[in-house]
Amino acid sequence: MADFDTGLERREANFAPLTPIDYFVRTSEVYPHKLAIVHGNIRRTWGETYDRCRRLAVALRQYGVKRNVTVATILLNTPEMVEAHFGVPMSGGVLSTLNVRLDVEALIFCMKHGEAKVLFVDTEFLHMLPRIREELPALYIIQVNDVLGPPAPLSKHADIDYESLLNSAKNMYDWSFPQDEWDAIALNYTSGTTGDPKGVVYHHRGAALNALSNIIEWNMPRYPVYLWTLPMFHCNGWCFPWTVAARAGVNVCLRKVDAKVCFDLIRREKVTHYCAAPIVHKTLAEAPDELKAGINHKVKGEISGAAPPVAVLEAMEKIGFEITHVYGLTEVYGPSSVCVEREEWADLPLEERAAKKSRQGVRNMLQNGLMVMNPNTMDIVENDAQDMGEIMFRGNLVMKGYLKNKEATDAAFAGGWFHTGDLAVLDSEGYAQIRDRSKDIIISGGENISSVELEDVLYKHPSVLACAIVAVPDEKWGEVPVAFIELKPNARLTEEEVVEYCRSHMARFKVPKRVIFQELPKTATSKVQKYELRKKAKEAVGIK
Repeated sequence: MADFDTGLERREANFAPLTPIDYFVRTSEVYPHKLAIVHGNIRRTWGETYDRCRRLAVALRQYGVKRNVTVATILLNTPEMVEAHFGVPMSGGVLSTLNVRLDVEALIFCMKHGEAKVLFVDTEFLHMLPRIREELPALYIIQVNDVLGPPAPLSKHADIDYESLLNSAKNMYDWSFPQDEWDAIALNYTSGTTGDPKGVVYHHRGAALNALSNIIEWNMPRYPVYLWTLPMFHCNGWCFPWTVAARAGVNVCLRKVDAKVCFDLIRREKVTHYCAAPIVHKTLAEAPDELKAGINHKVKGEISGAAPPVAVLEAMEKIGFEITHVYGLTEVYGPSSVCVEREEWADLPLEERAAKKSRQGVRNMLQNGLMVMNPNTMDIVENDAQDMGEIMFRGNLVMKGYLKNKEATDAAFAGGWFHTGDLAVLDSEGYAQIRDRSKDIIISGGENISSVELEDVLYKHPSVLACAIVAVPDEKWGEVPVAFIELKPNARLTEEEVVEYCRSHMARFKVPKRVIFQELPKTATSKVQKYELRKKAKEAVGIK
């Protein structure tokens, strides 16, 4: 028998923890003169960015940041946010990119819960500092002045500005890789529709592997030009700060999504890749034709955040953008499955091809498991596009757990799989497709009605900007669907017209029993607050 254990004594010396910080260091060594960051007049190379991130790490360590110390941010997609994704982990700290759309009390909750010691705050949000300082007097606050705005004096509630912090760095070698690849690299707060946010803990291993998974599933070449339409406070930008570094790409920063600004940047910087929620893709697709003129190179986009309406995928394909549908949650590092396109789809009509692309698909290359299972029995559903179960993940691209919440963590991992709460079917190709959130399924007269299916039909109406379907109790049918519709500017539509439209596109039992026109209430991460709509729907039908 061969001695395959030879060399085990050298294992420890040769072992290096997986971490996306190593991708960054390598790129700075191999491609120091390659462009890394574009923001207004700023154009920095990877060598310059590495120097700044080292300074950031060193300065943070001088102020007491070390392993498992939380560093929070209230930042937009600016160069400093990119640098935080490297400098904070290089200090040993845990990066907590807070959602800037949250109100100040929610932000304070997250910082208290995560025990943040340091906060980076953009000048746009300085008005929050008095309340933050009142609740967190020991917090070390670093003011970030954006180059696109007017010079801002240091707030009396801030301790130092960002550039002065970098200039304070002394020992440029006082930074480190993680001790263990399972060490925490980031703390991301979910923003569910009810209750306090939960702190999702990412480890270096998962961040490193998801960064590579992004490359593999998107077939991303070296030197991509990536437009930051996706907020970096969402799942650390789906790990794309680390992906772009691994490919020696360009981070084209963007403070706010605006169709004209996006198309100007795509044209000027020759943007090749971007990620966004369906509403952003819809905004770009419906922009005036003159804004899209002159874009003659291939642009690839990823779409996620909800089951994308077929109409949105159709619209993007018509303007020549190649869209890939991915699916995931905060707890699985953002996208953890992908709707892999098959060659035989190329000859299908556009609408049929878009319908196939709207599925949640199959597991990413570096995710070990995606199953649709009965959450009670843990039996796998049939591949018949009818048998419904819950999407579950397990493997490398799954969180460590919820910070300080063992009960929620244990419930989320019941049966050894992470439970997403999304109800889905598997079709004959083995692709998962969401039918509904577990608590949003509508059971009317014994028939299951998918709110996602109804919403997809309504999105195709030319007057509909956004829509949501909820259930209300009904004496005869048990539950019936109610539609909430947000119209496009200057559009006109009546309830009768909507009902007639639905009758021509779906079974009659699925047609909404009421249609209400209003702006949809959303969470800070743009999720529709269906619990608010359920209240309004009950009021509309006279239920107290």
